[in-house]
Amino acid sequence: MLTSASLTTCLTRFSYEHPRNLSLGKYATRISNFIRYLSSGEVSTALRPFYFSVHPDLFGQHPNERTVNENSLKQLSSYLESLQQRRSVRPISLKFYLRSQADKGLFRMVTLNLRESDSRNAVLRVLKSCNLPTTYVDNITSPPPPPKKSDTFTRSQNKSAAWEKYESMFKDNDDAQIIRGMVRKAKEDECLLPWLEKNIKDAAEKQAACYPLQEEVKRLQMELALNLGLKEIIWDCGWNVTHFRGCLQSFQALARDHPEQMQVLKGRTLVFGSDTGVSWKGNVLLSSGEVRHNWLDFLKNVWQQDAALVVIPAMQKAVSRVLRDIKVVHRKFQPYIMARNYANQLRHLVTSLSDHQGSRGYPKSWPKSLEKFELVVEPEAGPLMLSPTGQFIVPSSCPASLLVSFLSENMSEAERLLNNYKMNKHVERDLHQRCIDEFKLVSLHKEDNVTPDLMIACCTKLLEHKHQLSACFEGRCLWITSYYSIMSDGQICIPWNWKL
Repeated sequence: MLTSASLTTCLTRFSYEHPRNLSLGKYATRISNFIRYLSSGEVSTALRPFYFSVHPDLFGQHPNERTVNENSLKQLSSYLESLQQRRSVRPISLKFYLRSQADKGLFRMVTLNLRESDSRNAVLRVLKSCNLPTTYVDNITSPPPPPKKSDTFTRSQNKSAAWEKYESMFKDNDDAQIIRGMVRKAKEDECLLPWLEKNIKDAAEKQAACYPLQEEVKRLQMELALNLGLKEIIWDCGWNVTHFRGCLQSFQALARDHPEQMQVLKGRTLVFGSDTGVSWKGNVLLSSGEVRHNWLDFLKNVWQQDAALVVIPAMQKAVSRVLRDIKVVHRKFQPYIMARNYANQLRHLVTSLSDHQGSRGYPKSWPKSLEKFELVVEPEAGPLMLSPTGQFIVPSSCPASLLVSFLSENMSEAERLLNNYKMNKHVERDLHQRCIDEFKLVSLHKEDNVTPDLMIACCTKLLEHKHQLSACFEGRCLWITSYYSIMSDGQICIPWNWKL
């Protein structure tokens, strides 16, 4: 796709090489102005109808759809932010569930295929794909104000910069306050015991109906793993067990028709999720939304992705060495990271740090070794933050001077959080097993945003009210989340901060 910069370069070069056409050169700048970059405020206003159709808080009783929208909104926000900062972007495909304005109980899925090189056209693509009005964008004719340097590296303890930017679009307007007020009131009014009494029968019926399906999925997993020599097969997607079975059946047929291409899977973990690639651990990821033909094409070229796996250990060691033996790790709870992307992120950061170390060195206040601290390297659009578990989360594009300053300011707090996590994870593990045993649960899981201290508080309170809750939980599958819901397979979701 021809961007404004490349168009300007081409026309300028043409006017230089062809003197008779010097007049073309002066049009280069004019033509580049046709590519319109909207301001942050204009993007927020233009996409307001879209956000009010896909806002995750509107899908409280539909956790799968809520998760899809949350993840897609983060990616969309990051994509738009890159466009506004004139950074190159790769085409992306995002899925959204839209609420029906006429019937609040209905929603439809829309796929956005974005490959635009400017924010105006990207916004128009989003609105048109969702059949939403584009009048506001069409009426914008004035040139945009000079771009302001945004603080990409927000020091948030809980949320990424892209997610905070998305949330800021809902601040300081009446509609947003109304939605937040309704959601907050609904959460405050809901209590666990009355909710369980009202929904436990539905959970039991769904779990019973889904049991044969789950057994079939287990059988397919074991059969495929045995025949292909896989370590395990993981389902890492927001869709329910029916969709998982469909993926397994499709893959089984593919393996039967193309046994030679399956040799690359021997000894590896196969993950069905939202992306296709090879993770930094060497796991093979297949998108659950793609067809068998796409899976086969990828498996034929897995060796190209594997090349990055050889580089990663050396790059991690290089980052560690340049930062005084700091431990280069991954988040305690983190989506899968593609090997090739991760290798590039490490390379970018180690280059920046090496240059800084050679020219300016590190503060004298730093200890001789940082081996007790943990560093997580993430994509360039990620946050610069200290995680609740004490890890330094660093985007690969972070300037070395800013990273050094951030480390200096947060070393004491990082040490405290790391020590708390080391202590809490053992307490959490014990309470987790006690809850399974005493409530006779089939399984007990938690969402990634439920940290050990929150899980400890939740499990402790559950055990304190064992006599009132045992009848409801016995034989059930329980998830600790931030909302109440009964999943399609009968799993019970309750918030970690529930009230009896």
